[in-house]
Amino acid sequence: MTTMKGEDMSTNGQLINGVDFIAFPTKDAEVAKKFYGDTLGLPLGKQWGEMPAYEFETGAVTIALMQVDAFGIDFSPTTTPLEFHVDDFDAAKAELESRGVEFVTEVIDSGVCKQAIFQDPDGNALAIHHRYAGGTATQEAMDAAAETVSDTA
Repeated sequence: MTTMKGEDMSTNGQLINGVDFIAFPTKDAEVAKKFYGDTLGLPLGKQWGEMPAYEFETGAVTIALMQVDAFGIDFSPTTTPLEFHVDDFDAAKAELESRGVEFVTEVIDSGVCKQAIFQDPDGNALAIHHRYAGGTATQEAMDAAAETVSDTA
């Protein structure tokens, strides 16, 4: 497929074919860097030159932390969580709590997976997630999960 200028868009004809990174706003890049690196244990990828922005690697997608005032963007935290996969949900939750992370929801169990939501220092929503069964959750389990989230909002 070609663009209006005749340049190739991609080899498979699809305009968008992946996610390079997801950006999270921060008011203080150094505080965010410490949280994502030290508290969450994510490997630091790079800094954006001299700008107050850092990339962290998750194995699936890169997280970019941007001190938004340096980019002329108004600060507004992300309120829907980025879900981090964990192999052992209970151990990961306990370890994060020992590092000072406070979860803002109880454990949400949908009948096929568990998740719990927390926030970074800027109030961006994050969560740990583990799928323990295949298939889809029952309506009863989904209703209970939705009630858990609404009770904490």
